[in-house]
Amino acid sequence: MQNLMLIAYLDLKESIRAKWFLVYSVVFGGLIALFFIAGVTESQVMGFSGLSRLLLMYIQVTIVILPIFILITTVRSISGDRDNHILEYMLSFPISLKQYYWGKIIGRFATVFLPVFFAMIIALIIGVFKGASIPWGIFFLYSGLLFSLSLAFLGIAFFISSVVKSSEVALGLSFFVWIFLLAFIDIALISLMMQNRLSEELIIGISLLNPMEIFRVAAISLFDPELTVMGPVAYYILDNVKQSLLVLFSIFYPILLGLAFAWFGFSIFKKTDLV
Repeated sequence: MQNLMLIAYLDLKESIRAKWFLVYSVVFGGLIALFFIAGVTESQVMGFSGLSRLLLMYIQVTIVILPIFILITTVRSISGDRDNHILEYMLSFPISLKQYYWGKIIGRFATVFLPVFFAMIIALIIGVFKGASIPWGIFFLYSGLLFSLSLAFLGIAFFISSVVKSSEVALGLSFFVWIFLLAFIDIALISLMMQNRLSEELIIGISLLNPMEIFRVAAISLFDPELTVMGPVAYYILDNVKQSLLVLFSIFYPILLGLAFAWFGFSIFKKTDLV
């Protein structure tokens, strides 16, 4: 356990010194500042105003930004150490492969999740000084969604980093995964639906297996329980799944998905050539 936490601490310390962490923190912190400057808390949409409105916009933006930030900053975690011969040096110490791998995951998770979470806390603090009421329910639900999404793509990134030995290939593959989940899967499923090659229920079920899609649906359901912005698809979802179950699924499913990818990545990592 001591070696595990030591690896996590070293990765956390290394990430904080890196320039990408500064950019990463400024982006999400800047979003909160920009929303306050733009007067988002003073507007009202569909009954949501104040901090509820701000958190709503923040969560919608992070759907796109957070996954790609996690992928490009994490996918070279192991492959980069292998290219720079740091992995060989680290394993020369009395550290097991299990401690190295999971320690890297713990340290990197702290660096990718905490800036996003602290940005929301800063929003609450500023909102309190401005006299706004705090929507604790929405805050905790959004925190759970961000936690699960971060863990899902962290697991995918470590899986890619374990499978691919070259950092450049790993980075390119991470972009492909992000674009595929963000756009291509929706385009492909819509095409199949229009051609009636698969049933609508099966297509909607496949789309909800996408962690980004289930994150988006759950976030929408918190301010639009009827899912009116999603059109006819909402009828199938609401007829088969309650909102509470949908939110729970959107939190626990990405967590299990991320842990599964991380475990598969570790299984491959310990069986392949390390240097």
